[in-house]
Amino acid sequence: MHIVVCIKQVPDSAQIRVHPVTNTIMRQGVPTIINPYDLFSLEEALRLRDRHGGEVTVVTMGPPMADTALRKCLTFGADRAVLLTDRFFAGSDTLATSYALAHLIAKVSENWGAPDLIFCGKQTIDGDTAQVGPGIAKRLNLLQLTYVAKIENFDLEAREITVHRRAEGGIQVLKTKLPCLLTMLEGTNDMRRGTMQDALRGARSEIITWSAADAGIADLTLCGLRGSPTIVKKVFAPTARDEKAFQIKVADKSMGDISEALIAEILTRQPVLDQELTKTAAGF
Repeated sequence: MHIVVCIKQVPDSAQIRVHPVTNTIMRQGVPTIINPYDLFSLEEALRLRDRHGGEVTVVTMGPPMADTALRKCLTFGADRAVLLTDRFFAGSDTLATSYALAHLIAKVSENWGAPDLIFCGKQTIDGDTAQVGPGIAKRLNLLQLTYVAKIENFDLEAREITVHRRAEGGIQVLKTKLPCLLTMLEGTNDMRRGTMQDALRGARSEIITWSAADAGIADLTLCGLRGSPTIVKKVFAPTARDEKAFQIKVADKSMGDISEALIAEILTRQPVLDQELTKTAAGF
């Protein structure tokens, strides 16, 4: 079995600042981390490999310094890591990124076998679009299961996977054939601590680095800024709110008393809402 996990090295969102004049994100001096949502996918992939055998290949597209994130994945237990880096990818939006990653995965398939599963995080904390995973699935003509909260069953012999997918109003239980692409939700598992052996292997291992030509990307007009129709008009930091948080004190901590105190406080602060509810109740 072969599993491919797509990750991204992103700026630590807790330390991102916005330039007051240009309204662009200031990345200088901001530490980078592995996109937190991708770690849930990596852990799920490692668990499947541990149970069923096979290999886990971690891939990313980014600048040369993204090899740090890939090396970290090796210390968690991934079998190999591939970095796609080239100046032609600078400024890529989700459309151009999914194009490049689809070619990267196709090249990985030629070298180490077609993946049975491809994992992505549900989204990245720097873009928050949740478009790259589905974009890769579309370009590779794969079935996709998004917002997966749990893998219920995985049958490698029957080439089937059953998952719980979070949807509006509840949970969907879906079964599909392999190969397919999954995007994992947060909180689905806990990232393991890598073993000492994995830590040493990750430190010594070579990060496989490919350029656009190495990945077989012939049409560079579909990469980077030239292949990105998305235009970011403005980036700004949210304005701090003037309202202060307040605490509601109740004599009894029962759910009924807390609910009653909360509703009373809301209606006191929102008299218009109180009037509207009273009118609605009178209509019934």
